Amino acid sequence: MNFPANLRYTKDHEWISIDGNTATIGITEFAQSELGDIVYVDITTKGKSLAAEEVFGTVEAVKTVSDLFLPVKGTITEINPALEAQPELVNTDPYGEGWMIKMTIENPADVDALLDAAAYQALVA
Repeated sequence: MNFPANLRYTKDHEWISIDGNTATIGITEFAQSELGDIVYVDITTKGKSLAAEEVFGTVEAVKTVSDLFLPVKGTITEINPALEAQPELVNTDPYGEGWMIKMTIENPADVDALLDAAAYQALVA
């Protein structure tokens, strides 16, 4: 299982990558493997400002639907357009083409409170 060291993680299995005040967010390889085949990603929160741990969308697999939780407070600026036609990208490339949203972070220091790769790996071990 892959736990990229450059990312931060949540206990709810989202990952976040930071570039200045912009963050890219998706679900972890562990999360997608637990869900199984992803058939639909439903995110309608573009332009909304949400608090950390608020639901920003859902991901639907063959057998279940799971909420997606925002790692830090901020405003959602972009939804991955490729997921509409190819939701399976979340399974095949969760840290790359399977990203879900981009957002502007209200307070970049909030990211420091999230799990690093080693802590997340210990959580799911």
